[in-house]
Amino acid sequence: MRHGPSALIPDPGLRFSSPLEYAKTLRTAHEATLSGAPHPLLPASLVESWQRSIALGINPDRHSPAHRHEVAEARSLGAGHRLASVVPALSQLLADESAAGRHLVIVTDHYGEVLWRIGSGSALRQADSLEFVEGADWSEAGVGTNAISESLISGNAAQLFSAEHLVRTHHDWACTAAPIRDPFTGDIVGILDVSGPIDSVTPDSLRMVRCGVRLAEELLRSEGATAYPGQRAAVGHPRPGSASTLFLRLLGDKPTAELDGRGALPVTLRRAEILALLASRTQGWSADELAYQLHGEDGAATAIRTEMHRIRALLGNVVEANPYRFASGVTVLTDAMLVAQHLRAGRVHDAVAAYSGRILNRSATMAIELMRDELDQAVAASVRASGDAELISRWCSTDMGSDDSEAAMALARLMTPDDSRFQLVRARMDRIDRELRT
Repeated sequence: MRHGPSALIPDPGLRFSSPLEYAKTLRTAHEATLSGAPHPLLPASLVESWQRSIALGINPDRHSPAHRHEVAEARSLGAGHRLASVVPALSQLLADESAAGRHLVIVTDHYGEVLWRIGSGSALRQADSLEFVEGADWSEAGVGTNAISESLISGNAAQLFSAEHLVRTHHDWACTAAPIRDPFTGDIVGILDVSGPIDSVTPDSLRMVRCGVRLAEELLRSEGATAYPGQRAAVGHPRPGSASTLFLRLLGDKPTAELDGRGALPVTLRRAEILALLASRTQGWSADELAYQLHGEDGAATAIRTEMHRIRALLGNVVEANPYRFASGVTVLTDAMLVAQHLRAGRVHDAVAAYSGRILNRSATMAIELMRDELDQAVAASVRASGDAELISRWCSTDMGSDDSEAAMALARLMTPDDSRFQLVRARMDRIDRELRT
């Protein structure tokens, strides 16, 4: 007879014969471990994964996955992915799209981004509630410990049941995953996962996923080594030291990053702020410096490290650490830089044409606001100094120049009362004056 904590360990076979009882025991172990008393039911490797996830900012109470792309964009990426040709066969082997179907077949890329999901309407709706959708990042950094992340990290098949997942909202699910490898290089090209309610998993689930992987790899072998030249050519991920060009679109409110002309990728405002700061100086930033710039006195270096991890997941090895700065082989250009280059060269017309919006105009971060004001004032001063009525008029019609009272006055001085634009300028000056008095 066993005594002490180990006596609480049930037969793992209960996950199939009595899944609700087994899940209840796992939830107890989950709570104890997160409270600081690791439970012997949980292997050390699983607890370490939980610890890494929490350090990356994953909230065990409820955490939505990061989204690398919108659903439509992810489906477009999937259509051009190397695994697109094997998904129909995997669907035929493993999926159940009937009304009674309870599980999902998921295929991700080699970073854990969901590119395909196949299942019944009810199973898809359940997955929607967890944002288990195309474009979602199911890596450890994206959503915490799960079977997909475990397969990515270990390179082996993994099965997680109920509270073996870190995030509590996943505790009603069981997931079985395994990596699909390039049959010629051995590199992981994606992850095959079967997920469903905890009482839908069977002793055959792991065997069927492994069969699916073998089928996928044989199909890839039959296509030949050169059928697809890259795992993800639409995005591209440079090797350390490789020569690449990164173009950042920072003007306006829809920041993107484009690596070597392979398509613009949307980035979150926070990551765009980090990239803008990295582009602003060559000596780099420590994690603490960036945390202070972005969050003030309450900033935490761990939050910066999490964002850096996600930036690398999206763009590859474009950023070096200690300090954080762009890798030596990466040439960085931004649309804001292009505006400044036009100004330095005296091409004020070109600068105004390229100045499509203020730098990250939804950012309330002081460092970004200073960058924004600097460029705004430089363009405005150059326009006013040009003495070109047409150019000043164009500037005043933009969002950036609409409140530039000095430009409006300069334009008024350049016009005669019979100019058709004169009354528009007078009306603009009157509006600005009223707003200032208010």
